[in-house]
Amino acid sequence: MNPILDRQLEQMRQRFGTVNATRLGSGTTLVEVPNVPLPPGWSAAATSIRFLVPPAYPFAALDCFWADAGLTLAGGGAPKNSGANPIPEVGQGGLWFSWHLTGSWDPNRDTLSSWMNTILERMRQPS
Repeated sequence: MNPILDRQLEQMRQRFGTVNATRLGSGTTLVEVPNVPLPPGWSAAATSIRFLVPPAYPFAALDCFWADAGLTLAGGGAPKNSGANPIPEVGQGGLWFSWHLTGSWDPNRDTLSSWMNTILERMRQPS
């Protein structure tokens, strides 16, 4: 792995505890943060969050993420901008969120933790 990615994964572990990173054949890294607490409004109290880190990271932006496949809104509906899509190269099912940064990616500012903050902000708004 690259030293920037290694350092940022360690920072995520300090914040979230367990953070798994799996290097895939393409050079992409699959990051998984298990047991992320969810607020009321979701069908579960917690979910695993997964996202892909491209080989050109940190110069390539992070984009989209996956939650557990069975996650829905509390009433059973599908969240906005989501769908059942497997994680590329892994084939593992998940609830894919087409979720993106509101501004541009800056490799001098943005990190795995700031991307996780973006994900957490989305999950704070069950809709």
